Amino acid sequence: MNASNIQVCLARRPAGWVRESDFNIVRSEIPQPGEGQVLLKNLYLSLDPYMRLRMDDAKSYAPPVEIGAVMVGGTVSEVVESRNADFRPGDIVFGMMGWQLYGLSDGKMLRRVDPALAPISTALGVLGMPGVTAWVGLLDFGAPKPGETVVVSAASGAVGSVVGQIAKLKGCRAVGIAGGAAKCEYVTRELGLDACIDYRSGDLHAQLAAACPQGVDVYFDNVGGEILDTILRLLNPFARIPLCGLISQYNETDKSSLKNIRALLVNRVRMQ
Repeated sequence: MNASNIQVCLARRPAGWVRESDFNIVRSEIPQPGEGQVLLKNLYLSLDPYMRLRMDDAKSYAPPVEIGAVMVGGTVSEVVESRNADFRPGDIVFGMMGWQLYGLSDGKMLRRVDPALAPISTALGVLGMPGVTAWVGLLDFGAPKPGETVVVSAASGAVGSVVGQIAKLKGCRAVGIAGGAAKCEYVTRELGLDACIDYRSGDLHAQLAAACPQGVDVYFDNVGGEILDTILRLLNPFARIPLCGLISQYNETDKSSLKNIRALLVNRVRMQ
């Protein structure tokens, strides 16, 4: 066992883009589990866009990280020591242990991971929060029907890559949006989507209109900003927008409004 624990703690709330100086590296002794607790060694940490929101002290769906606290994050960990009857040393678990090597848990927020089912890292991906987000967001909020056109932004990312594949399985035309030719090739060749638009290559509206000749029925939004505003011009009546993220705006200090928001009204669009 290492001689010390290493934690990444929030030192200050970022203004705009995050800087290294916004964090402190804290070294301390490895904690010892008390009655009912387990000591966990983190094996994998998932870095996700929501973390930027948790650095701000603003109203959100989850409380912000306190100054001086370990940064929040989903982890796959191994139980090193246990004083909890529900867990044994060697168990692999999913939890929210954050940016640190070791942590203590009372076991209430831990979920066992079966290494025989799939690589344990997938508990932070397709078999974890991103996969569930894609499944619920697309099927419950987007409600795609066979033959409809589904567009997903950040299509090569953890959530978007699953959204596109589910859309294809449901008999939809699936169109991705990603940054760069390599990502777009991955989306079409590896993930099997019908088309992928490189938003960096210019004239986003014309490219999307060509890829979606029947308009857009479901837009799974991960990025917000200009891409969302462009999609609004292509929505069909009664389209649905599962709003998962606004990653293009998390570091912006000027949150500009949408120019084409009228489309939500005239097309009677549901955005959730």
